Amino acid sequence: MGLLSILRKIRQKEKEIRLLVLGLDNAGKTTILKRLNGEDIDTISPTLGFNIKTLEHNGFKLHIFDVGGQKSIRTYWRNYFEKTDGVIWVVDSADTMRLDDCKKELQALLLEERLAGASLLVFANKQDLPGALTDQQIRQGLDLDSIVTHHWAIQSCSAVTGENLLRGMDWIVGDIASRIYLLD
Repeated sequence: MGLLSILRKIRQKEKEIRLLVLGLDNAGKTTILKRLNGEDIDTISPTLGFNIKTLEHNGFKLHIFDVGGQKSIRTYWRNYFEKTDGVIWVVDSADTMRLDDCKKELQALLLEERLAGASLLVFANKQDLPGALTDQQIRQGLDLDSIVTHHWAIQSCSAVTGENLLRGMDWIVGDIASRIYLLD
């Protein structure tokens, strides 16, 4: 039995997944995390560091790291890359002015060696706001179809209403599980 097989067997028993939630400031990262955890979302302030939540989802223990998206904090994102199984990239669909910045940050992120192989879920958040771009417009604006280095999916959602959050989480957990936890 090879080392990789042994490591997979060990991880199978733990059934743990490490997720990193990133995106520009004010995209709704913390709101999504709080909504998924069933917490109150009425009083949310900008994340000036990071939040860590552990949630159960589909039989897996998810360790979710929500890191602030302000420009001054983005350089610290790399401190969280180690052992990351999946990245949830949150986009403010109503913030059309910063879509190019969002694209540049995502493209730089996908070049990180320590994130090689990580699944990527793009949440096109704030679909409840007037003028929000559709998930297809976000897909084009971020040039997602050019991504060949990662498994990825895009999911339109609203952190405020909770719409489609579980659908996105089902995808990323399922994608990671199919790669890491082999079915015997």
